[in-house]
Amino acid sequence: MDLALLRTFVAVHRAGSFTRAAALLGLSQPAVTSQIRTLEQQLGRPLFLRQARGVTPTTIGDELAHKAAPHLDALVEIAETGLDEDSSLRTLHLAGPPEFTAERALPALTELTGDHGQGFALRASFGNAEETLKGLAAGHHDLAITTARPRGALLTATPLCDEEHVLIADPRWASRVGAAKLRRKDTHALENLPVVEVHESLPFVARYWASVFDSRPAASGTVIVPDLRAVLACAVTGAGLAVLPRYLCASALERGDVVALLEPAVPPLRTYFLAVRTGTLAMPHIARAHERLLRAATGWS
Repeated sequence: MDLALLRTFVAVHRAGSFTRAAALLGLSQPAVTSQIRTLEQQLGRPLFLRQARGVTPTTIGDELAHKAAPHLDALVEIAETGLDEDSSLRTLHLAGPPEFTAERALPALTELTGDHGQGFALRASFGNAEETLKGLAAGHHDLAITTARPRGALLTATPLCDEEHVLIADPRWASRVGAAKLRRKDTHALENLPVVEVHESLPFVARYWASVFDSRPAASGTVIVPDLRAVLACAVTGAGLAVLPRYLCASALERGDVVALLEPAVPPLRTYFLAVRTGTLAMPHIARAHERLLRAATGWS
């Protein structure tokens, strides 16, 4: 049986679509269709059921994928490793949001790198959920940390941790607001306060308002900076109120540089997912990193 046909078959099985598989393989859709038809003719059995949107594997298709995919992944690993001067050192490509990746994921993974670790090099890139999932599907990344759960069979996601969001400001602004009003969900005191955010649409503030106050913020952004660490730095200097992940502003809260304006009984949460291409956890360096992040996340608060 032609390994090229099996490789195309596994790509279609994981992608759930001839079109997506063709993009991943760098082939035309007719070429993928032709290869699958050839493989089906060789086996004498249909491997996929064609549908309006993509394809669904038959029982025989699922069985073949279960048997063939791990061996194909192992062959790819051998081939890629052979390209390295040091065949014992694999490279893990990680992608995720800049702040969470820098503050949480990278410190957890660096102990697995280097000569005294578990034998892989580490390369990280930053991006939003859409960018990282697209790059993961295209094979540019091995692991992606994202706030959006991917759909389809091509990618597999595991919940990593929940992130609590906190409404903060420096003590000067906090004294002007009045916590009692906020506990009564009276947001008028906040309407004229300057706001520090990562985008003009106020994604963090709007999510907090919807969750805690069941309303939309009336304020507009005063300072817009595309990094939550910069948002914190601006808030500390008195630029305005902000909504930040608690892990990112915990030290500033302890020092009194900023104050939590409200501590709701049920704080707003955002879930992070750890995503991989389906089947790639058979590769040891990806599996070790995946396990390490899940284990480390149990201690994150």
